Order: sequence, then structure tokens, then C-alpha cells
Amino acid sequence: MSSDRPTHYVAPVVAEQPPTDAISVKGKPASLWRDAWTDLRRRPSFWISLGIVALILLMALWPTLFTQTPPNNQCELANSNAGPAAGHPLGYTFQGCDIWSRIVWGSRTSLSVGLLATIISSTLGLIMGAFAGYYGGWLDAVLSRVGDIFFSIPYILAAVVVMTVFSQYRNVFTLALAIGGFAWAATARVVRAEVLRVKQADFVMASAALGKGRFGTLLSHVIPNAFAPLLVLATLALAGGIVAEATLSFLGVGLGSDVMSWGNDISQAQRSLRVAPMALIYPSIALTITVLAFILLGELIRDALDPRARARR
Repeated sequence: MSSDRPTHYVAPVVAEQPPTDAISVKGKPASLWRDAWTDLRRRPSFWISLGIVALILLMALWPTLFTQTPPNNQCELANSNAGPAAGHPLGYTFQGCDIWSRIVWGSRTSLSVGLLATIISSTLGLIMGAFAGYYGGWLDAVLSRVGDIFFSIPYILAAVVVMTVFSQYRNVFTLALAIGGFAWAATARVVRAEVLRVKQADFVMASAALGKGRFGTLLSHVIPNAFAPLLVLATLALAGGIVAEATLSFLGVGLGSDVMSWGNDISQAQRSLRVAPMALIYPSIALTITVLAFILLGELIRDALDPRARARR
């Protein structure tokens, strides 16, 4: 006799079920800096600019790796404005000094001024911008107005005045202080804007809820998360500092004439420009390549740290 009851299907019991919606956690968690490095290392222009910068830094730190000719001790007037010779691939200056040797040894001075000026301007800009953006109120108003005053003064003009007044103290540190001491206002503006954005984040509120002081939160949480724009500005400021040193030395208010730098070599070579133009062109090429390498490196880092710029590519 047949039953009218429907037949029920019972699925077999499987001892081991396959994982559902499994998420792989083998890779490292994503972060701004890791994503930026992943983007940078895929771009040939990054490696080219980084290679040029590394070569210039190596030249400045260990010049004897590139030339064995002393830049000043073997200057002979008999070689004045002479062309290339064996062991002297770029020829001689008006004083009979080896051009290649002076370019190699002059890179140390030019980079030292640019690096010190960048450290000074970045430090001042970071302090002023971070305090103004984080604490706000009357402190923000005072620091912002001070920054506006310095921003309205061309730092090249200010450096000319400073080096003219302190003409008896023309050295690398004085020149870097004259440049960096008036070039920090732009950095402070960018840092202030970034701190204003970061201090609204949840981790800043969590730090305050855990009982950490405002200054401690600023140092441990806000500044590290607002450091990316400062790194980009520092790279660009280094190129600007090198150009400023060359400009001031060319005008005769930079380093002393006895100091080797690309700016001094360009300034001294202008007197014989018509008869020996290469003495001016070679240090100008070295200056241009170095500045372009730092600018390109800064722009690549800026694009890599910007998720929207990475998405547009």
C-alpha cells in the first residue's frame, strides 16, 4: 500500500566542511608607506633620479673615488682656459685649475648648504605648523601671522641682506641659516593643514580617552601621521637650497671666493665666458642635473603618497 507522505532528502554528513568566505592573512597589512614603496619601485624614473642622487651624494662624501687631482694645489697659469687633456677630461679654468676636480669637490659644499638649509627650514616649519594646527586658538593666530610675515619676504633677498651684514662670517652654516631661516613659512602652512586633518582622526580621540596628554598625543600620533607632506617638501627644499647657494655665490654675497662650490665656479667663469665658455657650462650642467634629480624624486614621492594620484594612473 503506497504512502502519500512526501519523500524527504537527507544530505550526507561530511566530516570536514570547506572554509566559507575564507580570507588570506598571509600578506602584510596595507599601509600608506608600503603602498607608496610598491608604486615607486615600479617606476623607472624613480630609479633614475635615485641613482643620480646617490651618485652625487657619493661624490660629495668620497670625492677621491672620482678624481685624484687636487682642486687647488695643481693650478698652473700655463694651463689657463686650456681644453681637455690626459687626466683632465673637462679642461682647465681661467686660473689653470682642473674643472672636473673642482666640480667633484664643489659638490660637497653645495650639498652641505642645501642639506643644512633644508634641516633648518623643515624643523622650524614642523614646529610652527604643528603647534598652530594642533592647539589652535590664540597660538594658531599668533604663529600664523608670524608665518605670513616670513612668507611675504623673499628668502633670497633676505639671505642677501644677512650675508652682507655678516660678511666676515661667510661659511656654510651662516649661509644655510640665512636661507633656511627665511624659507620655513611655506612648510609651516602645509604642516598646519595636515595636522588640522589628522587631529580629527579617531586614534587621536582614543589617545585622549586613554589619558595621554595633548603634547604626548601630538608627538606620538599626530606628527608621525602628518609627516608625509613634510618629506616631499624637504626633498624639494633641498633642491631649492642648492639653487639658492649658487645664486648667492654668483651674486658675490654667498660663500667666500676661496671656497669651492658650483656657484663660485660659475661666478668666476663668467669673466672668460666668450673665450672659454665650457668652464661655466660644466658646473652649470652639474647644478642642473642635481636639482632636477631632487625635484623629480620629490614629485614622484608626492604622487606615490597620494592615493588619488595613484588611482589616476
